[in-house]
Amino acid sequence: MGEFVNLEVADGVGTIRLSRPPMNALNRQLQEELRTVAREAGERADVRAVVIYGGEKVFAAGADIKEMADMTYTDMADRGAALQSAFTAVAEIPKPVVAAITGFALGGGCELALCADVRVCADTAKLGQPEITLGIIPGAGGTQRLPRLIGPSKAKDLIYTGRFVAADEALSIGLVDRVVPAEDVYPEAVKWAARFADGPAYALRAAKESIDRGLETDLDTGLEIERLQFTALFATEDRATGMRAFVAKEKPEFSGR
Repeated sequence: MGEFVNLEVADGVGTIRLSRPPMNALNRQLQEELRTVAREAGERADVRAVVIYGGEKVFAAGADIKEMADMTYTDMADRGAALQSAFTAVAEIPKPVVAAITGFALGGGCELALCADVRVCADTAKLGQPEITLGIIPGAGGTQRLPRLIGPSKAKDLIYTGRFVAADEALSIGLVDRVVPAEDVYPEAVKWAARFADGPAYALRAAKESIDRGLETDLDTGLEIERLQFTALFATEDRATGMRAFVAKEKPEFSGR
């Protein structure tokens, strides 16, 4: 159990909950706790899908600028890789991951949301990458994950201007996947994640890895990644269970093995 980040598990869904009032500023301690909890969520067999949640009022309003204000180039040169790897640990959770976004998801908060597979957003939420207004650029994946998600021109607009994006625009440009009333954000995210609590865990893992790794390479290499993942699933119990159930016209009961 961390001071600022915890993993709560219920019915196969693990919630990575940020709790650093008032705005969940992502200081060094929170980043390290995030890395630890993300790895735990990835390793635990009782966690089949993950929700990232900052609470009812805010997702995460960005990095702890007070902590960063006096850092030198060499300070950040020493810290930068650890900052990125904390977020990458979330992106690499080998299970379905949904971000439940309330309030602000700015700077590092937006970058954390980008690490999820899908994003459920409150109709009152604001998202953005305002680092340029501090004389810097996103440093936890924003310049890489954002253009991969919404395209380079839209990403450049948000990063160059540093402007905040309301929920309706975030939905229209593909930054979020669903907009709901604020009080419904967490329940909707859990509902999405719960769909996979009894699913074929290794097939879901293979699908996520094939998509994520394939996006980083050319089509032929991506197809080879898919082929290897596809054929490997024929060694799993769930593949046999799923196909037998299909032939028998029954609902499969997957074991996650």
